[in-house]
Amino acid sequence: MSNKAKVRSYKTIRGLVTRIRDDLNNHEVVLLYAYNGTGKTRLSMAFKGAAKNKTGVPDTLYFNAYTEDLFSWENDLENDVERFLRINSDSSFFSGFEELALEERIFSYLHRYADFDFKIDYVKWRIHFSRGDEQNIKVSRGEENIFIWCIFLAICELTIDGQESYSWVKNIYVDDPISSLDDNNAIAVASDLAQLLKKGKDKVKVVISSHHSLFFNVMWNEFRSSKMKYKTHFLHRPSNSETYTLQSTDETPFFHHVAMLSELQLASEKGELYTHHFNMLRSIMEKTATFFGLKDFSECVHGVDDDVLYARALNLLSHGKYSVYEPREMVEDTKDLFKEILNAFLDQYKFALPELTAKAKR
Repeated sequence: MSNKAKVRSYKTIRGLVTRIRDDLNNHEVVLLYAYNGTGKTRLSMAFKGAAKNKTGVPDTLYFNAYTEDLFSWENDLENDVERFLRINSDSSFFSGFEELALEERIFSYLHRYADFDFKIDYVKWRIHFSRGDEQNIKVSRGEENIFIWCIFLAICELTIDGQESYSWVKNIYVDDPISSLDDNNAIAVASDLAQLLKKGKDKVKVVISSHHSLFFNVMWNEFRSSKMKYKTHFLHRPSNSETYTLQSTDETPFFHHVAMLSELQLASEKGELYTHHFNMLRSIMEKTATFFGLKDFSECVHGVDDDVLYARALNLLSHGKYSVYEPREMVEDTKDLFKEILNAFLDQYKFALPELTAKAKR
């Protein structure tokens, strides 16, 4: 009997949302690993909108790329004196701000990551920043992101503590919390989030999606060692497809280049090859050459029959402006050449390729 995890496929994002919400009926946490470009942010918005579309009442407090859009800068270009961050007070995200005075809660997280201070004006819905004697400063983009993240953590804390202003929250959805983190900060952010969410056991359900392998693995280990019931999936969407696949997994399932190779192999077997597939193969071979200390990607097929032809073909056909958004199918001769190069590469390097496909449903 095979122990290979079953791959489930969904034709629509609505079907995928239904599956994840079903998982939450029996689990407290759903953890998703997915590469950039898969549609994680779109999924988080569809998940958030599902309850509101059905009942008219939201049930999900979310953090994703759109959360940052709830804030905007006033740079005081005329006088260059008073800079502040505006708050979109119309959002339910801020429903408990004014009466609960969140500064202390926010700062309890912020001081772990940054060295600036802040003050919230609840009348004008503005945030002023300072550092030492400098007032009304504009913090960097990274500092702004971590500040917004700390606001989110403070609101999660209020939700878990049962504050009435956030009694509508049944689910917390976190999508790629902080981009461009170094490893130390990725571990710190993941650990802080996990400790907070553990306090919410039996109070809220949680979905977390990330492309950051270290962040994902820290979260996975944190939940594995807790008493919370959790479910982990690898979320994938093949290029040129609106179909999503879910595969149960434990730690980070496999690196991006391995999934890309699996996708190329499947496309080759089906004969559904497009010009941008040469770009994908070239990218994988570049990474392989770097890993093995080779001088050039063409050395990945050195020594096989027609290796000079393969190298020239890859050089020529991977330099075109081939976009996954404007796919052009290869002609038959080029398809045959691509298959030969791919097979020669896979014969040289014995990758254990995952199964990424399944019969689509829903």
